[in-house]
Amino acid sequence: MAKNRNDKTHKRLQLTLGIAMVLSLLLTACSSNGGSGNKDKTAPTQSAVSNKGGDGVSKGNEGSDMPAYPLDTKDTFSYWAPINGNLITFTTNLAEAPIGKAIAEATGVKVNYIHPSEGQAEEQFNLLLASSKLPDVLEYDWSIYPGGPEKAISDGVIVPLNDLIDQYAPNLKKMLEANPELDKMVKTDSGQYYVFPMVRNEEGLVFRGPMLRKDWLDELGLQLPVTVDDWHKVLTAFKEKKGAVAPLTALYANKMNLQDAFFGAYKTSHGFYIDDQGKVKYGPLDPQYKDVMTLFRQWYSEGLIDKDFPIVERDTLDKRLLNGESGATVFLLGGGMGKWLESGKAQNPAFDLVAAPYPVLKAGEKPFTGQRDFKYNPKASAAVTTSAKDLETIVKWLDFAFSEQGTMMYNFGVEGESYTMDNGVPKFTDMIVKNDKYTSQQMLAQYTVPNGPFPMHEQKTTNTFPQQDEAVQIWSDTDAAKHILPAFITPTVDESKKVAQTMTAINTYLEEMFIKFVMGNEPLDKFDSFVKQLEDMGIRDVIDIYQGALDRYNNR
Repeated sequence: MAKNRNDKTHKRLQLTLGIAMVLSLLLTACSSNGGSGNKDKTAPTQSAVSNKGGDGVSKGNEGSDMPAYPLDTKDTFSYWAPINGNLITFTTNLAEAPIGKAIAEATGVKVNYIHPSEGQAEEQFNLLLASSKLPDVLEYDWSIYPGGPEKAISDGVIVPLNDLIDQYAPNLKKMLEANPELDKMVKTDSGQYYVFPMVRNEEGLVFRGPMLRKDWLDELGLQLPVTVDDWHKVLTAFKEKKGAVAPLTALYANKMNLQDAFFGAYKTSHGFYIDDQGKVKYGPLDPQYKDVMTLFRQWYSEGLIDKDFPIVERDTLDKRLLNGESGATVFLLGGGMGKWLESGKAQNPAFDLVAAPYPVLKAGEKPFTGQRDFKYNPKASAAVTTSAKDLETIVKWLDFAFSEQGTMMYNFGVEGESYTMDNGVPKFTDMIVKNDKYTSQQMLAQYTVPNGPFPMHEQKTTNTFPQQDEAVQIWSDTDAAKHILPAFITPTVDESKKVAQTMTAINTYLEEMFIKFVMGNEPLDKFDSFVKQLEDMGIRDVIDIYQGALDRYNNR
């Protein structure tokens, strides 16, 4: 059995302050520009997951050293990860959920799950780093560690996985060999693998966007808005003819959490982005950012934007959409559109929502950007720490999620109970999607792993309404893939400190000025001085740092 020989834990205490600073930095969502991937490997043509039968024994892989599950071991290990909020309705530990029990039975390993208190994951993560002993596995976003995962390895916090993947993770190895772009995402600039990744399917890349009350549009004889002018017409009608007190509302976090809706119409962003030449830019420096502020200022003065937008939280957002106070927002596919359709139709069968394209200035243009994520989700990926002893068992257990049997289990749960096969297509049972007592999201949290180090099955969908399926197609039709900055690029340690210090101050200033510009408390003729202040605060240095990190990422 492989053993860990890295004993550098004495450095962790020195890191805590720096980590806390970096954790405050909000990196914008991200895009890939392609790349060479792992040049030392030849991508195979076979499936990226192993051909496992229901008995856990490898089939069709003679000589491939595929591990047979359940493992013949008495080893156990600790696994630290946030718990899904929907699961707390039933249990406070994943091991006690039906999916946790199914994974333990299938792998032959009982895992000791450790869940941080809700809302305290970052604080408890810092405390772990300063402790004398880490859990064996940590599910966390290592891209925000100061200096990135490369530094976490050199600091003796987590172990490099290259040799371990070669020896004990044939399923993940196949997947990385088959997908050079994914391969590039899950390793450091020097080529060290550091996590078992969460890998999104194609549908899982886009899950947020603009939506409106379709029943209102139909009642008023209005077309789905495409251009910014269309949106003005629709929002005005919602206000004047439907009595909406907040025709357009949204959570305020990250500048109204609009995911660049309306910003993209002016070919800019509310944060960092990549221009058409592959250069890192910061939207608030762009002259056209002033055009967005002018638009929002006008809409706010006309009562088209929620007058309380700086303090809108989730409860308020739900109330606005369900009580007819708002007719449009930008929000999530499942936790927004799906939830509201379910609740809204229960109160009023006519209630309906429809996705709208990300706005443009002229009909026929393709939206410059929008919400789009990467196949690799660093926030739900797992690293092995230097405290781990039973590395062989841990890595084989993690690799189970990338086998055919494991992928089905993590995505769909227990066959015959949470899902059935319908002409080769897995379908969730009525117990999951039509439960009389619990929502589908609550039931899915019991029987599947919503987020974690596993590949999302290409046939998996948690959509319960056709409007959601249509929304994914509509929101996907953007040029976001070209323009979103990858969240998992890694500045150096010194650069990370500079970014943290600079962006903490800039984010505070930007939030203050955004509110003032939109509400009219700051005249828009002060925009040039606003830009100069951002430059004086060091934004150009941060742009240069991100450009260097992006160049290194593209050269992996």
